[in-house]
Amino acid sequence: MASKGKRRFSAPRGPARGGDMMKQIEALQSQMAEAQAGLEQEVVTASVGGGAVTIEMTGAQEVRAITIRPDVVDPDDVEMLQDLILAAFSEAQQKVQQLTQERMSPFTGGLDIPGLL
Repeated sequence: MASKGKRRFSAPRGPARGGDMMKQIEALQSQMAEAQAGLEQEVVTASVGGGAVTIEMTGAQEVRAITIRPDVVDPDDVEMLQDLILAAFSEAQQKVQQLTQERMSPFTGGLDIPGLL
């Protein structure tokens, strides 16, 4: 007696074959890698305290430069300078995260996946 169910388990027919899907995934991975490499070359600038402290940070979140106006350096108020540096660093990180989200959103479809980017 022949089985009628053999056909149910055959590979799907049509243009979406496994090899084509793998090529599309590899192309997407390549595009994402290029976008990430481009982000690492980007530099954002954050300035706080009316320009008292400025930080430049790459898309890889590496601090490139910190500029402090001389009139802000007060030996009697080091805490204010520390707060300004911390605020500038935080702002720079937020700008990098926003830039990353903008550049990578075409690949994530606008999904906010924690830890992915």
